[in-house]
Amino acid sequence: MKYGKILLIFVLLAVFSVLSPADGKAETRMAHLKGQAVYVPIYSHIYSGNKNLPFYLTATLSIRNTDFHHPITITMVDYYDSSGKLLKKYIEKPVPLNAMASTRYIVQESDKTGGSGANFVVRWTSGVAVSAPLIESVMISTKSSQGVSFTSRGQVIQEVFE
Repeated sequence: MKYGKILLIFVLLAVFSVLSPADGKAETRMAHLKGQAVYVPIYSHIYSGNKNLPFYLTATLSIRNTDFHHPITITMVDYYDSSGKLLKKYIEKPVPLNAMASTRYIVQESDKTGGSGANFVVRWTSGVAVSAPLIESVMISTKSSQGVSFTSRGQVIQEVFE
C-alpha cells in the first residue's frame, strides 16, 4: 500500500511537470481586444459613525491605454446614480487616447446626485486588437484632520475580441 501512494505521487508530479511551462514560470496570456464596455463603481459618499453620517468624496475616473503601439478611442463615459438613472454623459463625441496615454473625468465632492452606489460605464474601441486599458476610480476627501482615499477597479461587462 505504501508503494502505491508513492507511485501515485510520482505520476502526479510527472503530469504537472508536462502541463507546466518548462522554465517553471507561470504562463500568462493577455487577451487582445477591439473594444469593451466597463462598469466602474464610484462612491460620491460613504457613511461613518453610529448615525450613518455621509462623508462626501471627490471621485476621479481614470482611463489608461496600456497598449505600447496603438491608440484606442473612448466612445462613451456615462455616469449613473444608485438607482441606475443616467445623470450625465461626460463625452458627446469619441475621444482618441494615444498609446500609453491616460485621461480622467471628475465627479466633484459637491455633486451628491450619484449616491453611494453611483457608477460609470465606459466604452472603448480600437481598429486593431490591443491590450485592454486600465479603468479605475479614485475617491478622496479630507475633513479637519481626517482623510479618506481608496480606489475601485472597473469590471468588464462586454468584450469585443480580435
